[in-house]
Amino acid sequence: MKDIITLGIESSCDETSVAVVKNGREVLSNIIDTQIPIHEKYGGVVPEIASRNHIEAISRVTKKAIKEAKIQFSDIDAITPTYGPGLVGALLVGLSYAKALSFAINKPLVGVNHIEGHIAANYITHKELKPEFLCMMMSGGNTRNNPDKRLYKI
Repeated sequence: MKDIITLGIESSCDETSVAVVKNGREVLSNIIDTQIPIHEKYGGVVPEIASRNHIEAISRVTKKAIKEAKIQFSDIDAITPTYGPGLVGALLVGLSYAKALSFAINKPLVGVNHIEGHIAANYITHKELKPEFLCMMMSGGNTRNNPDKRLYKI
């Protein structure tokens, strides 16, 4: 069976992150460009500054993730950007880059909900984990964007 290689792109707030994952369980690379020092002087994340910094970082971070994973763009089976929740401008940078890359290398684009991504990360940490399980997610601003306060059943 062929391995499935995904390129995950995260830009929902103030960090530009790109990861290459094999078969949904093995992280081949995970590159994070943090903006914490930039936003510290303002006492919190400034959305416009965050999105502008994503623009500057995303291509560089993606190329570094590909190189560290020792793969080529042609090896990617799907591109999986975060589509929300998050800062609109920051999300648009990641989604736009992912859509352009998807078109350029002719690979499918599969949007990922940021909250559900946190839950799915358990598959990486706990290799034996299989559905069906119940997970309660509590994460500050993210859970405010979940109006029905549902529990996620995987």
